[in-house]
Amino acid sequence: MAKKTFRKGDKVTWQSHGGSATGVVLRKITSDTEAAGRTVRASRGNPQYLVRSESGSGEAVHKPSALKRA
Repeated sequence: MAKKTFRKGDKVTWQSHGGSATGVVLRKITSDTEAAGRTVRASRGNPQYLVRSESGSGEAVHKPSALKRA
């Protein structure tokens, strides 16, 4: 199965505590860094994505498997 990849500006959905959420990809993270208030462990082979929620609840970091195109 091909790995999911997203680009800056892609509209995506994911499951959150209150159901599903929709937002926009801000950037692809490919190295260990601080983002969305936490330490993110990522690499080129295992990237994560910084997304901004449309509901205004802020930013979050998700693995590609948690995201779907909206």
